[in-house]
Amino acid sequence: MISEKKIRAYAIKNALAHDGEARQGPVISALFNEGLKRKEVGKYSKKISEIILKVNELSQDEQKKEFEKLEKEVHERPVREGLEELPNVDKKKGVIMRFAPSASGPLHIGHALIFSLNVLYVKKYGGTFYVRIEDTNPENIYKPAYKMISDESEWLSDCKAKIVIQSDRMDLYYKYAEKLIKKNSAYVCTCSSEKFKEFVKERKNCPCRRLGVKKNIERWSQMLMEHGFDEGEAVLRFKSDMKHKNPAMRDFPLARINLTPHPRQDKKYRVWPLMNLAVATDDIEMKMTHIIRGKDHRDNAERQKMIYKVLKKKFPWTAYIGRLHFKDMELSTTKMRERIEKKKYKGWDDKRLPTIASLKKQGYKPEAFWRLAEQIGLSESDKNMDREEYFRLLNNFNK
Repeated sequence: MISEKKIRAYAIKNALAHDGEARQGPVISALFNEGLKRKEVGKYSKKISEIILKVNELSQDEQKKEFEKLEKEVHERPVREGLEELPNVDKKKGVIMRFAPSASGPLHIGHALIFSLNVLYVKKYGGTFYVRIEDTNPENIYKPAYKMISDESEWLSDCKAKIVIQSDRMDLYYKYAEKLIKKNSAYVCTCSSEKFKEFVKERKNCPCRRLGVKKNIERWSQMLMEHGFDEGEAVLRFKSDMKHKNPAMRDFPLARINLTPHPRQDKKYRVWPLMNLAVATDDIEMKMTHIIRGKDHRDNAERQKMIYKVLKKKFPWTAYIGRLHFKDMELSTTKMRERIEKKKYKGWDDKRLPTIASLKKQGYKPEAFWRLAEQIGLSESDKNMDREEYFRLLNNFNK
């Protein structure tokens, strides 16, 4: 149990370190050292936010006076050296880990944190590191990204990365879709998206949910057939629970028909797996042991756990990482690409861009990204940075 007094003490300590303005992320991070569990963050976040708001209303002199009374509540966190240990590591086999970028553009500094943590842990324990290029959405692919991601991954991982491309594994996703249907854990839904949203909102089952395995296999075949269902007419859904407290978990989609020609596969496939089917399939097949992912993927992780449970597989140990928010750097590869096409930048390695290609050309070394990632560690706290602060940290390690 974390007392309000202790929360206030850490809030004031943080405020004094930041010109009188406490920030929620670092306060929560500090409270982990006082016994706060990651699963309890939601329970305490509202109270922490309220206390921070009150602390920020105080003048710095008032904060200093109050901190003198509360200082004994604060413990200095021991300085961590090196990587945090991962649980459940097989000392003989090491770890199997992955980084899964979209084929929508090349790697940039926003990718570098999680990528580097994966590299470091595979170096530490031994094992296998996959870079799995996600390209099962034909509408969101930038064809040069395949080579760029492969080259950048080889450089940033010191040749440790094994490259896998999801669109080369389509038959495997179909196999897993059929497995789920045969276990009566997936069904083909022909309701309109608008109608299904109503069912989700009302916590009601759609009529398609009642269909048996045999009928769903027939419908699945119709999805795959050239003259079967048309685009938008049918979706494969996971049969979860339409009364689940989180609407995002209610019979979420697994695969859809998309007739857009694919940059690598052209018109070979008409049914494409969505993220949760593709990721769960790959993680099972590649025998992932440990996963590091952004905390914005918590819902996706919960969906994938459901798939694992149906297939009676053990879900990998997972760490969730906070996001790096840059105040004055654009990390959207779509926007970068538009500006490159308009000749505002010379190319992806233009020194003004925060891409891995650019930083490699400027003389940065992979070790700089690794050491910065090691310093940040497996923290769930979001971090706000500007360009100057980020490069000051990176430059410290680029020696």
